[in-house]
Amino acid sequence: MQSHYPAFRSCMLALACVLLIFGASAAPTIQASVGDIVPLSGYSYGSYNVYLFLTGPNLPANGVALNDISKRADQGGFTIVPVDSDNHWSYKWGTGSLGGRLDDGTYTIWVVNGPNDRSRLSQADYSTISVTLGQPSISIDTIQVPGSMDLRSVPDGASVMMGEQYKGKTPLVIADLTPGTYDVVFSQFGYQKFSTRVPVESGRITEVTATLVPDTGAIAVSSVPANATVLVDGQNAGTAPVLAVNLTGGNHTVAVSLDGYLSGEQTVAVIPGQTQQVTIGLSPASPRATVTTHAAATATAPLVAGFVAILFLIQYIRRR
Repeated sequence: MQSHYPAFRSCMLALACVLLIFGASAAPTIQASVGDIVPLSGYSYGSYNVYLFLTGPNLPANGVALNDISKRADQGGFTIVPVDSDNHWSYKWGTGSLGGRLDDGTYTIWVVNGPNDRSRLSQADYSTISVTLGQPSISIDTIQVPGSMDLRSVPDGASVMMGEQYKGKTPLVIADLTPGTYDVVFSQFGYQKFSTRVPVESGRITEVTATLVPDTGAIAVSSVPANATVLVDGQNAGTAPVLAVNLTGGNHTVAVSLDGYLSGEQTVAVIPGQTQQVTIGLSPASPRATVTTHAAATATAPLVAGFVAILFLIQYIRRR
């Protein structure tokens, strides 16, 4: 029956494996690539050497030497490692210089206190470690250079939101951005919001100019009586009833006029996105100017008649 005396103690440093010989715990596993150097070390009490051999994919069942896989352990092919005065041993296993090439897979390293291959382990004390070998890979850590945005608007002074963060007012440069795509919103009082997705590339400046569209409303103008001429802010808007559109938010002056009536005027507050209803009643023009002219003519008639009479009287006197 196999003897399991704790002759080796274990610890692990980087890829180095310190083996617990003759212990009952599960052996650790090393992950490495074919061609790596795997440091192994441990302790052995009562022996001057430890004997290492390897089993695994496409290798003889009884194992081969770690340093030369062409040498069979059942034919004396071991890797012999001396034990120092502190009962410590160490070995650097070069997986790329083995007298042959190992396939990808999981291998078992056997550490024995005597020259015993796998078929004769019942006569020795030993421990194992599992090593999984794969093909080497190449990776490149690229340095990601940030990008920038150069943001402008027409008109200037638009507020800029990137995601949920306020960034400032245009014109605006936002630097040190991780390459990717960003949601940007331009906004300004009296104008519709302008939203866009801005791609940022490594080491480059993305330029964006947002042309803002005025945020407008409308006024529906009626007159009593109808068919009055309508002016909005001094500009002819048509004949009432009429809809004056594309008006910016704020106060606007609406004036209506119609022959025979006094002109009317009203200030209307336009709210963007809404239509304001306005009806302006007109009063008939006053007839006083006509009456005054008639009265003046009536008052003047006696004077003219008197003047004519005087002229006739003078002519009469001269004749006598």
